[in-house]
Amino acid sequence: MKNVLVLGAGLVARPLLRYLLTHFEHRVLVATLDVPRAKALMGEHPRGSIVEHDVRDIQKTTPLVAEADIVVSLLPADLNVPIAKLAIALRKPMINTSYAAPEMWALDEEARRGGVLILNEIGLDPGIDHMSALAKIHEIGFSGGKVTNFMSCCGGFPAQDANTNPWGYKFSWTPRGVIKAGLQSARYLNDGTIIEIPGNGGVFDHCWRYDLPELGVFEIYPNRDSLKYIPIYNLEGVTGMFRGTIRYPGWCESMKAVRKLGLFETEEMEWPEGTTYREVTTRLMPENGGHLSDRLARFLDISANSEEMAGLEWVGLFSERPINRLKASPLEVFLDRMETLMMYKPGERDLVVLQHVFTVAFPDGSEEEIRTSLVKTGEPWGDTAMSQTVSLPAAIATRLILHEGVTAEGVQIPVLREIYEPVLSVLEEYGLKLEETRIRRFKGPLDR
Repeated sequence: MKNVLVLGAGLVARPLLRYLLTHFEHRVLVATLDVPRAKALMGEHPRGSIVEHDVRDIQKTTPLVAEADIVVSLLPADLNVPIAKLAIALRKPMINTSYAAPEMWALDEEARRGGVLILNEIGLDPGIDHMSALAKIHEIGFSGGKVTNFMSCCGGFPAQDANTNPWGYKFSWTPRGVIKAGLQSARYLNDGTIIEIPGNGGVFDHCWRYDLPELGVFEIYPNRDSLKYIPIYNLEGVTGMFRGTIRYPGWCESMKAVRKLGLFETEEMEWPEGTTYREVTTRLMPENGGHLSDRLARFLDISANSEEMAGLEWVGLFSERPINRLKASPLEVFLDRMETLMMYKPGERDLVVLQHVFTVAFPDGSEEEIRTSLVKTGEPWGDTAMSQTVSLPAAIATRLILHEGVTAEGVQIPVLREIYEPVLSVLEEYGLKLEETRIRRFKGPLDR
């Protein structure tokens, strides 16, 4: 029987734990600081156990990794590299659902020397997006087509019946991770031109309306560095390459207001005892006289009656409520408030949408637009769509590596056929399959 060490028991963990414990060849040990949450997620199971543990204590983490046959990290991305180093040293494969940082890729040679697989980005975005894109790109190539433009967008947000706040958003995964993703720099390719966007919220200045049939109007903005996936996806020669994030309309404007106010700043500050959110807002603004909301509207150059102002008021930035911590960055102060107000209530459903758009040229001169889409709604009183789409790919890959003889080594993402084909096949059994539509056009004489 194989031993699986799962690090972390956050918002997306339950489908993974259930999948692994459903298959009788696994014993699962969850190492987490939140033992009550882990117990609630896993329940009483003879092959499941929990230990209270801080993974940053490498000395105490070492024996846990040593006794495992594989390590699955559901931790924040910045904790994955030390765990990966330990896994390589102990010759244990490791899986995580986060983007692979440069420090992770730097471990590739060492992992290969040890014959160890470190599989990153095996969740939803990143994860299902990579795997489904590669599967379709290979299919297009076999049919004689050539992808000339590729766009992929993904997002998780409340279903319409749970969309009950001015931000159009609730957290189905770590709040810090949500905000930090929007603080990354980004690059994409548009009509042959590289567009580069600075970090600290610059992506919110590059936001467009996006219509999703049968779902409504949304907005999209760039997601990190799209260009690095051109060689990974075998898309050399494309004139467009864009990977983006989907949100309800108004998210980007609200985030721009938050950025201008200084609530994205990460440097720790000291706040006097009893400091209120109103005082934090006042301290971050220059003095310009008048009522606080009017001053803020002038500072942000927006209407005092705008949706952005309504959102800032709703989240409590004008309130006399004391902040939770006296040593905290503005970002931490802001996140504390968002996390308090913007979590899903029991019975509320989330919605996950992933869509790829391929423009394909064929030798006969025809062109085809292929759209592949995944729309998944969470279960009322059950698993969120986000938890299913993030943790099931990791769970399936865990079983695959332990029992199906995956040969890959080194630092990887799931763009290898021996990984993505079986993972996508099992995901289909769970109802996670992208549906396809095609529009074919034949060019006339004047188009040639």
